[in-house]
Amino acid sequence: MERTLALAFASLILFVVANSFPFLSFDMKGLTTQTTLLTGVVDLWQAGKEEIAALVFLTIGLAPLGQIALLVWVIAPLRIGRTPWQLPLAFRWLRHAQTWSMLEVFMIGILVAIVKLLALASVVPGVALWSFVLLMLLLSGAVASFDAEEVWERLEERR
Repeated sequence: MERTLALAFASLILFVVANSFPFLSFDMKGLTTQTTLLTGVVDLWQAGKEEIAALVFLTIGLAPLGQIALLVWVIAPLRIGRTPWQLPLAFRWLRHAQTWSMLEVFMIGILVAIVKLLALASVVPGVALWSFVLLMLLLSGAVASFDAEEVWERLEERR
């Protein structure tokens, strides 16, 4: 569980970095444009594609953040010898967050878009892109190393 907690905290830091800095910069005919993860969602919303914007925000924003927060919520109290508040509810929400978190799918879409854009403009990856790649790997590692049975065993030992 210590590994999972460390990966979850590292994922949280990378999530903040990925959402705070430029994701990509495009240079076309002397005009440079920087994008962040949130500008893509805002642009979809302003283009009248509210459903797609909400889905993108859910799958690359809310669900991964919820997944990270719930992993910390469950594991951190156990680490200091306490019982997590509303543990069954947290497990249910964690399952839902894992289902809706689609960082890998988003990254494949970004890679396809970058390849297509290279013919039109100069594309420069930003700090957020590299943070997003690391976030994707670390969050996958945290989820893979999370053992629900160990959580219940630690609770039984406390009783």
